[in-house]
Amino acid sequence: MFLGFYLIWFTLPGQATFVIDSLPGYTPVGEPIFIAGSFNSWNPGDTEYTLAKDEQNKWFLVMPESPEGSSIDFKFTRGDWNRVEKGINGEEIPNRQFTFGNGDKVDFVISNWADHGGGGGSTAADNVDIMDLQFYMPQLDRERRIWIYTPPGYDTGNKRYPVLYMHDGQNLFDTYTSYVGEWEVDETLNRLSAEGYQVPIVIGIDHGESDRINEYLPWVNQQYGGGQGADYMDFLVYTLKPFVDQNYRTLPEREFTGMMGSSLGGLISHYGALKFQDVFSKVGIFSPSYWISDSVWAFTNETRRQQSMKIYQLIGSMEGGGAIGDMWNMHQSLSNLGFDENELFSLEVTGGQHNETFWREQFADAYLWMYASFASKIHEIRQSVEIEISPNPVFTVINLPGDILGKHDTLEIIDMKGEKVIQMNIRNNNKVDVKMLTSGTYILLIRSDKHTYTGMFVKQ
Repeated sequence: MFLGFYLIWFTLPGQATFVIDSLPGYTPVGEPIFIAGSFNSWNPGDTEYTLAKDEQNKWFLVMPESPEGSSIDFKFTRGDWNRVEKGINGEEIPNRQFTFGNGDKVDFVISNWADHGGGGGSTAADNVDIMDLQFYMPQLDRERRIWIYTPPGYDTGNKRYPVLYMHDGQNLFDTYTSYVGEWEVDETLNRLSAEGYQVPIVIGIDHGESDRINEYLPWVNQQYGGGQGADYMDFLVYTLKPFVDQNYRTLPEREFTGMMGSSLGGLISHYGALKFQDVFSKVGIFSPSYWISDSVWAFTNETRRQQSMKIYQLIGSMEGGGAIGDMWNMHQSLSNLGFDENELFSLEVTGGQHNETFWREQFADAYLWMYASFASKIHEIRQSVEIEISPNPVFTVINLPGDILGKHDTLEIIDMKGEKVIQMNIRNNNKVDVKMLTSGTYILLIRSDKHTYTGMFVKQ
């Protein structure tokens, strides 16, 4: 690394150091970058002109010494002309030009790559990367692009993080790759981080285009296809997750591992989380396509509750009576199997439609509920006894279990930033007025001489 620093700042007069100051956020982490131009017969993958990384993690290349005043034309590539740099809107750009003299250090900005589609520049944040453009899926004998979001500060620390696995990766981080709009997962988590919440690593798995239904539907539908959902989940659990845990600073235990998806992605999330309760402890199921196969009901009843879970279901009021009824029926089925009200949360949102805009708007609340013990700064809840709060969600008054209350117990309600918004002495009163709270997710703490009790509720 020291050598790279030396080369950047101590070039000879007839040399020049080219430094890439900014790259598209989706640039694959492990792929080399080359320079092709009039000096190497425009060879896009010339290993003699491969850039290296300096100690600031920026790509650079010290160009061979050339006569002062001589000029070159060039472009940056990732190894071939299908992956040459492009303009911010995916357009062709003129050849770059440079004239040697004075041992210059020159900074460049690469706005786009040719293999990233068209229709506007990337909207992915800087802490979103392509983990692999062609990650092999042995269970399906296919390859798939895999995205990774790392929390702010990941590159400069040694902390380990929970992981959230998400489907339909094309639509999670980047408008450029989505044909229907994006969830803005990266922008949302970066905002939550700036507000004081802790955020996880997110792994986005692209859907299989024409194989999307096949991979997200575990059972065969004679009209639509399907039947490869088990293989897809085996890939996620037995191939992808071990790779992620080995190569990134994750908390690999089930307590810290979750999954989320929408529509058919919601269906496969439901299936995968219940099937692999030893791997996943939390799941977000947005606008699930339960309608596509009656087998989901038999599967749910046969799989049953094996371990404690956090199951978050979401539906919009504009998605149709069938979809709404299916979600609430599934809520009841899961409740009948032993998942209690602290493990289940189902929400019907007025005006919500079956699209990325709706899911984007609901993502933050779902994440904060699913990962509450990690996301909040409050550490006391990890050593507490969990209690049931009703009703949940609540509009005005919550009810507490009467058998835990004493004369001198104190109650606190804390928002997800760790800020105390209510504090009171209970005095054997099991009803708490919360109508003054703004909508959102809250943690309730009851402290007695012997125990700390905690519960979570959503204020509507």
